[in-house]
Amino acid sequence: MEKEKAANKGIYERKSPARESFRRFLRHRSSQVGLVILLFLVLIAIFAPFIAPFDPTQILKTEKRRSPPCIHALGCPAEKVEHIMGIDGNSRDLLSRVIFGSRLSLQIGLVTISFAILIGGLIGAIAGYVGGWFDNLLMRLMDVLMAFPSLLLAIAIVTVLGTGLINALLAIGIVSIPRFARLVRASVLSTKELDYVAASRALGASPSRLLFQRILPNSITPLIVQGTLGIATAILDAAALSFLGLGAEPPRPEWGLMLGEEKNSVFNAPHLVFFPGVAIMLTVLSFNLVGDGLRDALDPRLRGKPVA
Repeated sequence: MEKEKAANKGIYERKSPARESFRRFLRHRSSQVGLVILLFLVLIAIFAPFIAPFDPTQILKTEKRRSPPCIHALGCPAEKVEHIMGIDGNSRDLLSRVIFGSRLSLQIGLVTISFAILIGGLIGAIAGYVGGWFDNLLMRLMDVLMAFPSLLLAIAIVTVLGTGLINALLAIGIVSIPRFARLVRASVLSTKELDYVAASRALGASPSRLLFQRILPNSITPLIVQGTLGIATAILDAAALSFLGLGAEPPRPEWGLMLGEEKNSVFNAPHLVFFPGVAIMLTVLSFNLVGDGLRDALDPRLRGKPVA
């Protein structure tokens, strides 16, 4: 009897879509690498005040501007203060600024994409459910926004609103809305025709109940993947705006701003652009790898196939 229960339990677990998708995600090689990198970055961001050796905005008057990395284990004089990533053009410790920059970059990605998913998802859900001329009107507006390159449109919005990190986040969120709106609309259009939705409608469920309790919960799977990939894009766009002087303002430790401040020192002090650039690359790579793993894990067509 117990063997039969165990067998039934095993069959149930194997057939559970959520459990199977989670296992596939954890076994996916790309997601494993991405999760390790992302966890490392999150821990650095959380414990930045304890890890950073200096205040990121502190000007070290005893240090020479744009000094190269100084590590005792690699021959740096013992009497000299150790600066693992060197000193920037304003005599500030670069390691401390890169560490605190992880906080800002992760916040930028999460805040902007959360805003875009909320607004875009609501627009797409209403458009897909209502249909007709209202759907056409909203989608044509989204098409107009998508006709412009995202970075150029973000630059135009920031130019109108004014420079600053908040306006840059708002601009990045606005240019990200159309892709989530179209994604949710397509998912809602296919989900609202399913039998369980028709059954709920026949039982007298209100339109709002149908949309928010029956259709949307079964339409958000594509959003999970697209949102993860969108965070990487948002971090890149924010870094680009800060590099152009339209995003974060000095002395805020933001990786794109750090690149913009030292862009003329790429040959005489390459460490000042190398370390922030590597930080951006690793962050974007981690989210892309996690998104790739989620896409493969949540795709029902890949269930039962070996993990890549």
